[in-house]
Amino acid sequence: MASPTALNSQITDAVTQSNVKVIGEAPAMALSSLYQALSHAAGRAGENLVTQQQNANTVSQALVTRCVQSILGSTGK
Repeated sequence: MASPTALNSQITDAVTQSNVKVIGEAPAMALSSLYQALSHAAGRAGENLVTQQQNANTVSQALVTRCVQSILGSTGK
């Protein structure tokens, strides 16, 4: 271990302060990462809902077209 001098204690204090700063910021960083992940997931869920609705509309439109063809007697074969 290094012998105690004024310079060694300053270095030790600087390292200790850096470690305390990182430890003190950890909860805020964890929450910000959580909030970012949740907002990303919510955005993707919204995108999936829109895509699902568009696909359902396409199927519905095809079904209506087929029903109208059956009613009018043109099977399209």
